[in-house]
Amino acid sequence: MENKKQGLIFDLQRLSLVDGPGGRTVVFLKGCPLACIWCANPESISPDREIILRDKKCALLGKCVEVCPQNAILIMDGLRIIDWDKCDRCGKCADACPSRAIEHIGEYVTTGKIMEIVMQDVRFYRVSGGGLTLSGGDPLSQPEFALALLKAAKQKKIHTALDTCGFAEWELFSSLLDYTDLLLYDIKHIDSARHKKITGAPNELILDNLQKAAARLDSGSDSGSDSRSGLKIWIRYPLIPDINDGDDDIDNLCRFVADLGPVVEKIALLPYHDLGVEKYAAVGKKYSMPETKPHSNESVLKIKTRIESFGLTAGIGGGK
Repeated sequence: MENKKQGLIFDLQRLSLVDGPGGRTVVFLKGCPLACIWCANPESISPDREIILRDKKCALLGKCVEVCPQNAILIMDGLRIIDWDKCDRCGKCADACPSRAIEHIGEYVTTGKIMEIVMQDVRFYRVSGGGLTLSGGDPLSQPEFALALLKAAKQKKIHTALDTCGFAEWELFSSLLDYTDLLLYDIKHIDSARHKKITGAPNELILDNLQKAAARLDSGSDSGSDSRSGLKIWIRYPLIPDINDGDDDIDNLCRFVADLGPVVEKIALLPYHDLGVEKYAAVGKKYSMPETKPHSNESVLKIKTRIESFGLTAGIGGGK
């Protein structure tokens, strides 16, 4: 019955080159335990279905106004306006909109349906060294669905990657590691107080889980015959200006990672970008970093060099 496990996703990308090695199918599961202030996908955080506005498509037909049970929508001065404080995200407006100017975010799919799509690109995985990546949001927000997907992929001998911040109980997290070939582990900040300020949660559990995973993998798995004893780890570090890019921030990160041992293949720097800023208003949220500008290429390369001075391997971006 594993192929009938159902989960909520907000996107699926085929032939991606930025979420692990080779060409990959990336499934983005909805829900995240953190709320990073720079998040490029604000629609990924809630574990529930939401709506998103596509203002350029709006024909001002007023169907959304007619069906809204909360009277949260009105048309005024040639604009469709939503009172997000009244809106309960029921989605009736999205169902009624003929021009798709309001759409649902979040689709319920089965493991079987996802695997049908994954299997269409098997030859490409073999040639490129790619496979299936679970991302989000965070896959640990839907552990049963994530586990079913990873198991299904391994049954087909497809390389698997798990992209997570690791904010979950160890027993839950470790069960997914048994079917994971590459752990893409997000570290936002080494300092716990700072981490809580920028993500809404402390980082002790996150760092503890990473240490446990590294120790377990370094010594061989302690679980059953299906375990992935050859699993490797890539640390993914979002590089946010004036948040976690200081010399001390980078040095503390490197010391922590160096202690994890050779199971960590590299630190992947993910430079800040503002491509998701417009989404915030579209899902009824406010972006808290409107003045932040991306790093220059020179400054990113300087940070990469600093990491390498610790004897660690560093890359820029999420691919090989």
